[in-house]
Amino acid sequence: MTAAPLHIAGQRLMLDPAGFAIWPAEKLLVVSDLHLEKGSSFAARGSFVPPYDTRETLERLALALRRWRPERLVLLGDSFHDRHGCARLHPSDCAALQRMLGTLAEVVWVLGNHDPEPPVGLPGIAMAEFRRGPFVFRHIADPARGLPPGELSGHYHPKATMPVRAGAVTRPCFLTDGRRLLLPAFGAYTGGLEVRDPAIATLFPRGGRAFLLGPERLYSFPTGPLRGAAREPELAGPSLQSG
Repeated sequence: MTAAPLHIAGQRLMLDPAGFAIWPAEKLLVVSDLHLEKGSSFAARGSFVPPYDTRETLERLALALRRWRPERLVLLGDSFHDRHGCARLHPSDCAALQRMLGTLAEVVWVLGNHDPEPPVGLPGIAMAEFRRGPFVFRHIADPARGLPPGELSGHYHPKATMPVRAGAVTRPCFLTDGRRLLLPAFGAYTGGLEVRDPAIATLFPRGGRAFLLGPERLYSFPTGPLRGAAREPELAGPSLQSG
């Protein structure tokens, strides 16, 4: 996979096509909206779906940690689908998660609206928001709280549609305006909200740039109205910057 660099607040981040970001200077990996145990939550309400979402999500997270070998992990909220999700973890999944997190120097659980309480029995600290250097890490971006030099958040599960010659492609995406970075949902059973939905669009009043997740790389395009004929997305390459 080829990650794309993004410069925010004087820092270089790397956006990975698997749907997470890396802050190399701090050896920090940030990921959002795992929604672990969403399948078991649905089952408890009578909607039976294959109960393998947690294992698939944890396997993808383990792969991300092996590839980048960070020292720090920040989870941007809704790591569990509900406040009791941690207690429903299968013992083998819980053990795998404990081993995974136990190798890290720092684990931060940013609390989300689905998981407003700290997970019990897992490594790390929990807080409403986390600050390091010029960045604030929140679950929900909120203009009313003000914007620091750089903000990273999740919650909205952004997705975007890119017109191409063959029609259109819709994929989860990163979204940024050079100060704010909205991360896609990482969980196996997570849907998405179109970036032009007012809930997201109001966070980017001057527009922004979307990075669609591809199998091996990201595809970048501006989120303003696209006029004229459909065009191919840009490949997010080594020289790409925001703003």
